[in-house]
Amino acid sequence: MDYGPDDLVERDAPEPPFQQLAGILRARLARGDWKPRRPIPSESRLCDEYGLSRPTVRRAVAELVAAELVFTVPQRGTYVAEPTRGDDGQDDAPDA
Repeated sequence: MDYGPDDLVERDAPEPPFQQLAGILRARLARGDWKPRRPIPSESRLCDEYGLSRPTVRRAVAELVAAELVFTVPQRGTYVAEPTRGDDGQDDAPDA
């Protein structure tokens, strides 16, 4: 199922909450809510914002890490990865 950046996690949906949150965060990344190499909200803030437990939020963020959309820095947080060629269909290098 596709999720929008402004969707909420629905407890009675067929998809597990962590998958819903991962989809919502993907949509927010695609919309540009957070710039590359800048942090996304902390686990505790995402827990509060979406009404989810910390393990659920961690599992959603782990999906984004596995997809190489974000990366974690121990004791610092989770950051947006640099876009790679093909993420937006364009080459980031300037034209020669």
